[in-house]
Amino acid sequence: MEWFKTLLIVLQVISALAVILLVLLQQGKGADMGAAFGSGSSGSLFGASGSANFLSHATAIFAAVFFISTLGITWIGNKKEVSPGVLSGTVAPAAAPAAPAAPVQDPSKPAVPK
Repeated sequence: MEWFKTLLIVLQVISALAVILLVLLQQGKGADMGAAFGSGSSGSLFGASGSANFLSHATAIFAAVFFISTLGITWIGNKKEVSPGVLSGTVAPAAAPAAPAAPVQDPSKPAVPK
């Protein structure tokens, strides 16, 4: 189970870095940061509006991978392994028969010898 937790942590880090990179590459309404890397031209690989769609879809996919890996890490982290206790292999002794109780004398009556 430890290898699965390591795999989820690696997936989470990679998807977090990818989301950060893809958000920074997307074209904003004012700054046009994406145009600095060539996504502003209409003759690009994805067409005039294709890069915006590709970047937004890729961001959504990596965000989903990030959230799923986070939930998986949380689920694995909350599973508590039940370790056997010190007395796990012992058997409880059988109950001894109870001795009959001595009669209780009423304090208002005097004791009569037999």
